[in-house]
Amino acid sequence: MNKNEIYETLEKLTNIVSPSGHEDEIRNTIIELLKPYADEIWVDSLGNVIAVKKGSGEGRLMIAAHMDEIGLMINHITKTGFLKFTPIGGWNPVILPGQRVLIKTKRREYVRGVIGMKPPHIMKPEEAKQAPQIEDLFIDIGASSREEAEKLGITVGSVAVIERNIAKLSENVVTGRAFDDKIGVAVMIEAFKNLEKPKVDVYAVATVMEEVGLKGARVAAYSITPHVGLALDVTIAADIPGVDESKQITKLGKGPAIKVMDGRSGSGLIAHPAIKDTLIQLAEKHNIPYQLEVLTGGTTDATIIQLTKEGVPTGALSVPTRYIHSPVEVLNLEDALNTAKLTKLFAEYIDMEWINKYLKRKIK
Repeated sequence: MNKNEIYETLEKLTNIVSPSGHEDEIRNTIIELLKPYADEIWVDSLGNVIAVKKGSGEGRLMIAAHMDEIGLMINHITKTGFLKFTPIGGWNPVILPGQRVLIKTKRREYVRGVIGMKPPHIMKPEEAKQAPQIEDLFIDIGASSREEAEKLGITVGSVAVIERNIAKLSENVVTGRAFDDKIGVAVMIEAFKNLEKPKVDVYAVATVMEEVGLKGARVAAYSITPHVGLALDVTIAADIPGVDESKQITKLGKGPAIKVMDGRSGSGLIAHPAIKDTLIQLAEKHNIPYQLEVLTGGTTDATIIQLTKEGVPTGALSVPTRYIHSPVEVLNLEDALNTAKLTKLFAEYIDMEWINKYLKRKIK
């Protein structure tokens, strides 16, 4: 495995605009990357990419990473050509003013714009003290009328993302847009292409619409009916000034995070103990650094996989990432590489004997 290959894949994926519900372009790239290593590959009716590598025995493992990203949707064009928008997924509005965006038009071309708001010089004192709200913001594309904007192919329903390329801050630390969860997809691809003789059928699933309700993972898990689920995503690395160590969740460069629990008060995923413990054992046996993750807000595809049909024992691995849901997310490529290594080891380790012993215990 190679962290440079993960970086190259991540760069390809982050160069593609893929807000939730509009994953068509990135889907084609993911198919190209997975197809050479898959025994079967298809796209389901919701748009998930599902690649299978057959195992030497029975059993089904579903590995999920979502290919969608948070974005913006145009919901009004003013008479003077400014665009009003609503969020797709979870944005903190304070991040948005002054950002440059790419708007996907109905001709599948892109129009560049900037997010503006009332200048501070003309704000009332009480306005200046308040954080901006989405309704205070707009996109300026340099048009002077609604008709001019529409001629460019922009309509109500056009989608946009922040325009930001991936860049290296140091040899291992990189920054960019939509690492949530394009790094999970890159890790999944790296693990999948390096799989050697798994004992179970491994389903690598690039899911759609995670950011707006875990929708793709729900239908994919229903059709696959896996015996075991594993989600790959990012998690909060709050190892920054002003955050008490007890609240940092994870730290950059300290290895993949093995999920214990997420969501408020465990409302998301409580990882199956056997999956969590096996991931820990494999990490320690193969000298892979790891962290244990208890996340008090947010969740992943693992939550909905766990609740499929009669229930699926599920766990999750996370790549620690700073500034999640911003244009300048930051991660360590060594953490991503080690997440791929641990994913591969887990996929090669489990078999039906392990599944029957730890996950489907019968009471005599």
